[in-house]
Amino acid sequence: MMKTYKVSGMTCGGCARSVEKAIKTLAPAAQVAVDLDGGKVSVDGVADDGLVAKAIDDAGFDFQGLV
Repeated sequence: MMKTYKVSGMTCGGCARSVEKAIKTLAPAAQVAVDLDGGKVSVDGVADDGLVAKAIDDAGFDFQGLV
């Protein structure tokens, strides 16, 4: 099930790659799509929102919850 999260602090393609890599490190099978303009990250294949939050926070960005 696809879930979309609000994330602040992402400003460039490098940020998007960092977020995607962090999520895939904790959940390798996850599908991740980053919307830089909207400040959103969509994730499919991860049931635990806490895992996504940890990955985003560990990558240095501000996880703000489900959209």
